[in-house]
Amino acid sequence: MLQTYKYYTKYIDFVVYYLKLVFILFVLCFLFLLICRNHFKESQDMAAEKKGINTNILSIDIGGTSIKTVLLDEDGNMLSEYLKSKTPEGATPKDIVTGIQELIKPIPQTYNRISIGFPGYVTNGIVKTAPNLAKNKWADVDLAQRVANVLNHPVRLVNDADQQGLGVVKGKGFEIVFTVGTGFGTALLFDGELLPHLELAHLPINKTEDYDDYIGNKAFEDIGTERWNKRLKKIIEIYKTVFNYDALYIGGGNSKHIEFKLENNITVVTNRDGIKGGAKLWKLADKYNIFTVNPKV
Repeated sequence: MLQTYKYYTKYIDFVVYYLKLVFILFVLCFLFLLICRNHFKESQDMAAEKKGINTNILSIDIGGTSIKTVLLDEDGNMLSEYLKSKTPEGATPKDIVTGIQELIKPIPQTYNRISIGFPGYVTNGIVKTAPNLAKNKWADVDLAQRVANVLNHPVRLVNDADQQGLGVVKGKGFEIVFTVGTGFGTALLFDGELLPHLELAHLPINKTEDYDDYIGNKAFEDIGTERWNKRLKKIIEIYKTVFNYDALYIGGGNSKHIEFKLENNITVVTNRDGIKGGAKLWKLADKYNIFTVNPKV
């Protein structure tokens, strides 16, 4: 009887020991799964945060008078303060790249793409003309590549009026954008699609002047507000006859000096509105003069 009791005692001790062992293993497995779950959740949160960051766009507008920038989300909403600085007189490519680097310092580095509007003719990220910047310094300058290398992000570089057009048009029918600032810029869009850029500013309007000379800021300062308004009215009538547009948008620094009543299909827009086109630029396919330039390692 005593032996049977000892046997059962040992058996019970053995069972209790293994039950304790199983319980400890269960607790350890539970803690391990809890740690894995928390780690997975943190990884998901970080991935979501990273995804949010990587959809943002640094939009830059280079003008003959000032350089502007703002951080945008992919829908064109502003995520930072709209910043601007003076464009150096007779700005060289180095001046512009340095100016961009200085201007964007307060902007959070939560972007992975860059849009640039440039005051001249651009093709495949290469500047061909820059009539209101340094003379004889801009022909065939790979500005998109230079900015991409310095900021280490892909760049799309287009004419400044084209970028502004993407930011302001309604996307219905044939729409034209004027920029009246240091010079005269134009953009043509159909149903919101950017058409190939034409340097219409350099068509002659009389025997001695092209549109840039006729309506640019130098002319404004020389002839005054009243005569400048008469010239702008004349240009609007010419474009109305030649293009028969559905809507016309007028932006640029001197648009604030318009004093005559505009027709119902003509709208004055701001540079703040136009710079939002930097987001839409990245929704377009590479074609015409839209070209993605990646940084070189």
